[in-house]
Amino acid sequence: LSAFRQRGCCSSKMEDVSLKFHQQLLLISENLVTEDVAALKFLCTDLLHIRKLEGVKSALDIFKLLMAQEYLNAEDTFLLAELLYRIKCHSLLKKLGYTKEKVQEHLLEKGRVSPYRQMLYELSENITNEMLKEIIFLLQKHLPKRWITLSALDLLILLEKQGLLTKDNVQILEDVCVTVSPDLLETIKCYKKAKGEKFILLKELGLLPSFCSTEMHKRRCVLLSSEQKGTAVDGVFSFNPTFFFSFPQNMASYKMDGPHRGFCLIINNVNFNSSQRKGSCKDAEQLERVFTWLGLDVRTYTDLTSEDIRSLMQTWQRLQDHKDRNCFICCILSHGESGAIYGTDERAVLIRTLMSHFTAKQCPQLAAKPKLFFIQACQGNKIQCPVYVDTDAQTPGLSSVEENFSLFESIPEDADFLLSMATVDGYVSFRHTEEGTWYIQALCSNLQLLVPRGEDILSILTQVNKDVAERASPSGKKKQMPQPAYTLRRKFIFPIPMAPPPS
Repeated sequence: LSAFRQRGCCSSKMEDVSLKFHQQLLLISENLVTEDVAALKFLCTDLLHIRKLEGVKSALDIFKLLMAQEYLNAEDTFLLAELLYRIKCHSLLKKLGYTKEKVQEHLLEKGRVSPYRQMLYELSENITNEMLKEIIFLLQKHLPKRWITLSALDLLILLEKQGLLTKDNVQILEDVCVTVSPDLLETIKCYKKAKGEKFILLKELGLLPSFCSTEMHKRRCVLLSSEQKGTAVDGVFSFNPTFFFSFPQNMASYKMDGPHRGFCLIINNVNFNSSQRKGSCKDAEQLERVFTWLGLDVRTYTDLTSEDIRSLMQTWQRLQDHKDRNCFICCILSHGESGAIYGTDERAVLIRTLMSHFTAKQCPQLAAKPKLFFIQACQGNKIQCPVYVDTDAQTPGLSSVEENFSLFESIPEDADFLLSMATVDGYVSFRHTEEGTWYIQALCSNLQLLVPRGEDILSILTQVNKDVAERASPSGKKKQMPQPAYTLRRKFIFPIPMAPPPS
């Protein structure tokens, strides 16, 4: 009887583990969008039968196939962690008990995605729409006449099916990349060189940024021949002789070439019960001009209560028109406290709550699309009152947030968000009563200056940081430091408008 009870107890524990494991897989699947599933299918091509992969409709289908082939189980989830790492869904790793750094640490020993598959996937990530058009033109004699290109991955899969591309023969890619992109060609050369040598890239060890130009390529590749195992090469010690491959990559950009750029909401709270944010209308007008110039469909809302703001976010969350847009932008001009902004009724709305309406799960129409939030509001309640300079802090007598929330706690776990705050947590931001806020004016000025130069949004915000940090109040004693935080997976670059900047 005792043995029977023990067996029953063990069986119950195993069932609990199995249930938890399947719940984890379901949760991960719900957070993966269509392009993520396509990437997973491609990376698993060398592990699973191609005919079975063709029937895959969701991430769960892939997980089932991996479990059937004993690549994935409750005791060993590393392959799934590696796949999530490869497609840059780093926020989902913690659901498996991993971090980005922990996956990197074990890739040499446990990695299963082949160097060839890694190389092709990275190529696909770095091929822009314009590059893809050029490649298709150069390869047109090899492509079926009625074949419709959906993506760079689809093109690579077709070339493999036709036998024109294999792990031992990548000549067709070299031929087109010579014309299209030297950086893409360097990725292929790095792969070919690695086939006969063991090497590690400094990038995988986290010692250098991911972008590797042609000039940097030779310095970044650390080659380890069989005689050099366990020795230091170019200042890097190889502690594991297992073959491993990585490569330089030129970060891909979000697609911004659709007929409709996206919606831009501007919430401009000016009149509060006990105060007025003078100069805020100057900010709102400037934002409207600049984002209209950038191709956004701008909608401005003035003097919203906390409930109005929540209701507005719910309305825009349900909007079906997002599916035809490239991005979504929301600008909020108001008073604020740590991790929150205020409605005109002087009640707080958590920034995280506002942003959570637009996660991939809550707003599928915006899944995998960039969602940018620009918040002009104080993140502390210190009162600063120099001449002509006001603050966006709420007065001590007004409602306050019961808890403090850091900037990074304000960002949803889901990918593709940017949260740009006028100030770091705990501090005031400054507003000129006639000219507007330091942050919004610097933002609008740099968008007009740097978008025509092809700069990405993070580079633009870095310049905004510099400009605002160099300003001071009339007394010379008051300073401000903006702070962006993001879960973007690609570069965000506004297409250069045909018209000149509005001011």
